[in-house]
Amino acid sequence: MLPEPAEILKIVSFKTSRSGGKGGQNVNKVSSKVELVFNIDEAHFFTDEEKQRLKEKLVSRLDTEGLLHVISQEDRSQLLNKQRALLKLTAILKAGLTEQKPRRATKVPKAVKEKRLANKAANAQKKESRKAPRSAKGEW
Repeated sequence: MLPEPAEILKIVSFKTSRSGGKGGQNVNKVSSKVELVFNIDEAHFFTDEEKQRLKEKLVSRLDTEGLLHVISQEDRSQLLNKQRALLKLTAILKAGLTEQKPRRATKVPKAVKEKRLANKAANAQKKESRKAPRSAKGEW
């Protein structure tokens, strides 16, 4: 269960820096790039099992200290980038918490097997009809 964004904001930290890309001279003076840092261990609203599941699923996104970094620099506004970073974080957490349903093995239906064999037979017949007829001596 995902917490409210206000709960998440209490434990995340933001880092800002100058962003590249469009913006002209504004890029050189405004720190609009936002990096959100989230520590899974400090998230009191997750159970131990949920924290473990997040660490396992997000292992490629975590740094050596176990922190999750989310960067946003699409907008020229720092506030909008903070909001986007928070939305990205919630999407990542939601994907990390979802459990995949176990696959149920099923049999291949009889009709599907028969159709495949009929197609193979038709294909073999088509190729057989393309061959040149054999002569009486058994030569081509």
